[in-house]
Amino acid sequence: MGVGDWFRSFCGNIQVQDGGTISSRYKAITKRLNTDFWSTTSETAHSLYVGSYGRNTAIHGFSDLDIIFQLPSSVYQQYDRYSGNGQSSLLQAVKTSVEKTYSKTSLRADGQVILVPFDDGITFEVVPAFINTIDSYTYPDANNGGRWRTTNPRPEIEAIRARNAACNWNLVPLCRIMRAWKRKWEVPVGGLLLDTLAYQFIENYTLRDKSYLYYDFMSRDFFRWMAAQNKEQEYWRAPGSGQYVYGKGLFQYKATRCYNISLEAITHETCTPKQEWSAKQRWRDIFGTAFPD
Repeated sequence: MGVGDWFRSFCGNIQVQDGGTISSRYKAITKRLNTDFWSTTSETAHSLYVGSYGRNTAIHGFSDLDIIFQLPSSVYQQYDRYSGNGQSSLLQAVKTSVEKTYSKTSLRADGQVILVPFDDGITFEVVPAFINTIDSYTYPDANNGGRWRTTNPRPEIEAIRARNAACNWNLVPLCRIMRAWKRKWEVPVGGLLLDTLAYQFIENYTLRDKSYLYYDFMSRDFFRWMAAQNKEQEYWRAPGSGQYVYGKGLFQYKATRCYNISLEAITHETCTPKQEWSAKQRWRDIFGTAFPD
């Protein structure tokens, strides 16, 4: 097996293994909310995967799956008229609805979402929301007395999809393998920021349309690019929506560390004779045991 085969296998190992479970839960939650708020039993209407799963950048072992469920505008008017924290009351109403389907699950309203945890470690985070005229969403925030916030996930999903297609389907794998790095190295960077950085990096990257054979170089170069990011920068602009994506901490040091390890891995790959085992161990040092040994 060559380098391309290693990275092809790695990408397969970290891909989300659904088996239909996620879809069936999504449909059950959606059907319940549609029944109670829209008088329809549709399993798909008014509901949208968002977050890393919606952008198709989640990896196997992820824990939070985000859903936006659109409610009728009359429901917004009802809870907006409350004299005190109508946002909290709205979250409780949605929680009560979902409990009709998942009565044995310990649901809870948590500030902005309804948490629906399952025994396999995946928690569905349901965001009740209202569509705006520009296709963004208004959603409740029950913290600090309650207020309404705005989010705009659709352009982010579309931007990732479009750039992925424009670079020979290499953006999504880059986002995923860097999630494996984030997990292995406990990097203080949120998923949307990681996707944003990958999106910006690959736009003008010279190898953006190459095959798995070049994923070692792409990983190396992305680490170098991340390491060079301004440490004083507080936020970046999300793809498509342009929303602020704030940093959670400095990721540059760990990016530098892994850039240097990637140089070692590539040296082992390219020396004569090829030191395959040593090269793989260096990549496993970066990405964890999902990388083939």
